[in-house]
Amino acid sequence: MSYIPQLLVRLPEPFDAADWLFEIKHDGFRALAHVEGHHWRLISRRGHVFSNSDVLCTEISHGIRAHDAILDGEIVCLDDDGRSNFHKLLFRRDWPYFYPFDLLAVDGEDLTGEPLIERKRRLCQIMPRVQ
Repeated sequence: MSYIPQLLVRLPEPFDAADWLFEIKHDGFRALAHVEGHHWRLISRRGHVFSNSDVLCTEISHGIRAHDAILDGEIVCLDDDGRSNFHKLLFRRDWPYFYPFDLLAVDGEDLTGEPLIERKRRLCQIMPRVQ
């Protein structure tokens, strides 16, 4: 199955936020992390493979508690206060981090038919908590 990141949606009118889940929009690159054992790929929302992300992908593949998974998230660099800094990311001036916010598949199971809240619960089960 082919997966693509969920694109942002612009709504023409305000809406009732009580029924929505929100994510922080970091100033980074949107990516899908494909992990298969200790093999990995980070793919942009336009289908390009991030070719200079070996160390980051190795950390993702070794840190995840699953044999294989597809995670939707964002690659960012952080400033000294922990805020994302696009300039550092763009010019590779600092260590990149991957912030996953959705789990699309795990160990051969397609989760895209599951509610988002369930996919987030499953994501928390397989990702180590980093402080």
